[in-house]
Amino acid sequence: MFSANHQKFMEMDELSLNKVPYFFIVDFPARNVEIFKENEIEKSGLLIDFQNFSNTKKQQTLSKNIQLKSFPETLESFKIGFDKVQKNIRFGNSYLVNYTRKTKIETNLTLEEIFYHSSAKYKVFYKDFFVFFSPETFIKIIDGKIFTYPMKGTIDASVENAAEVLRNDIKEKAEHYTVVDLLRNDLSMVADDVKVDKFQYIDFIKTKQKDLYAMSSEISGTLKPEFYGKLGSIMEKLLPAGSILGAPKPKTLEIILDAEGYDRGYYTGVCGWFDGTNLDSCVMIRFIEKEGTQMYFKSGGGITHMSRLEDEYQEMKNKIYVPIH
Repeated sequence: MFSANHQKFMEMDELSLNKVPYFFIVDFPARNVEIFKENEIEKSGLLIDFQNFSNTKKQQTLSKNIQLKSFPETLESFKIGFDKVQKNIRFGNSYLVNYTRKTKIETNLTLEEIFYHSSAKYKVFYKDFFVFFSPETFIKIIDGKIFTYPMKGTIDASVENAAEVLRNDIKEKAEHYTVVDLLRNDLSMVADDVKVDKFQYIDFIKTKQKDLYAMSSEISGTLKPEFYGKLGSIMEKLLPAGSILGAPKPKTLEIILDAEGYDRGYYTGVCGWFDGTNLDSCVMIRFIEKEGTQMYFKSGGGITHMSRLEDEYQEMKNKIYVPIH
């Protein structure tokens, strides 16, 4: 969809074909692609904590009481972009739009402290510029097979029978079906024999503020021969990630840029670790960014024709949390 960084994606291909381990970061519009070979990570100001790769140092326990205050925009302000999204859905321009907002926060933690003391499947701290603690895998490549795990649909775990309620929620279900369908089609561009292995399984996410359940599925395929070992070409085909964009992709991107009215930057981009053979990558959500001395938390959710304004506003606010227990 974007060719601004074709050169960088070619560079990724060259490294992966030569089995050179590296870490990469791609922002949401795929305009900025950064590549760090294993020996460059340390001096780049990057801290990474993935399940199969970490360059973290042992940290002291956190001795202070954690304070986190958020200052969300008003419902009226949220509604402006929400209405633009709904109008486009009514016109048939899109059937799922991931609408996100930028919320001012105040905390007594530094970005580095948030990185070290939060728990998540994927964590990255970058140059005191941003930190994220993401539960969402983008793609994994293991021995020539490619996997993706779209995560769509969350619920407050304190709701009675929360997991069942989430699994049976008509709106969340529709959103989940749409993303599974979208990502199955996306994977088919780079892989054969694409199939849904697991559908609508529920993950538990523990946080300081509240516990959440999230709904995911697993989709897999076998890489087409022409994409074998070519990580950059695969990323160029698949980005931006469907789960944080919507469908159909090109038109939905236009709607997002108009409705959101702020620059997502690295938020909802993708980063990953290639170990010389296999890849693990994630979507950069649950994201805190610094502008000068001010911190912002970026969050949102998928909007369909069934979405209710108040519910979506609440979901955007629910996702402003730091997973430190």
